[in-house]
Amino acid sequence: MIEAAVIPNSPNEGWELPSRGVVGMVCLIAAEASIFIIFVVAYVFYIGKSVSGPTPKDVLTLPVFTTICLLSSSLTVHAAVSALRQSKRNLCSLWLAATVLLGGIFLAGTGREWYELIYHDGLTIQTNLFGTTFYSLVGLHATHVIVGLIMLMLALVFSLNGAMTHEHSEKLEVLSLYWHFVDAVWVVVFLVVYVLGR
Repeated sequence: MIEAAVIPNSPNEGWELPSRGVVGMVCLIAAEASIFIIFVVAYVFYIGKSVSGPTPKDVLTLPVFTTICLLSSSLTVHAAVSALRQSKRNLCSLWLAATVLLGGIFLAGTGREWYELIYHDGLTIQTNLFGTTFYSLVGLHATHVIVGLIMLMLALVFSLNGAMTHEHSEKLEVLSLYWHFVDAVWVVVFLVVYVLGR
C-alpha cells in the first residue's frame, strides 16, 4: 500500500476546519440580516406616507442612554469571553452580569418608550403606516434582544455554578457573535428610525 507523501510547506499543512459553532452562527446572522434588511427597507419606503398622525417627529425622542447601554454591552460580552479564555471564571461571571444588566436596561427603556407611545401619544400598530412599520422593525429587534438576554442569562448561571470553564470559551464566543449582531442591527435601526426618519 502506497502512502501519500506530505509536501512540506504545502498550503494544506496545518489547515483546520472552521468551528461548526462559528459557521452556524454566521449563517444564522446572514439569514437574520436579510430579514432585518426587508424591515428596514419597508420602514424607509413608508417614511412620510402616513395620511394621519402622529408622525415620527411628533412622538419620537432619541433613546441615547439606552443606546449607550446596549452598545456598551458589546464591550462587556467581549471582556467575558476574554476572561473565560484566561480561565478567570469570576471575572467572566462579572462581565456576563454586566452584559445582562445593560441589555436589560435597554429592553426596559424600549418597553417604557412603547408604553408612552401607546398610552400617551396614541400610536399603535394600527394607527398609521408609521406605527405599523415602527413597531414591526423595533419589535423585531427587541425580540432578538430578548432571545440574546435569555442565552446570556443561561451562560451567567452556568458561569456562577462553575459549569462553564476555559473549554467552553469558544461556545461563549459564538454567543457573543449573536450579541454583537444585535448591537450592530440597533445602530442601523437607530439611524433609520430616530435620525433619518424624523
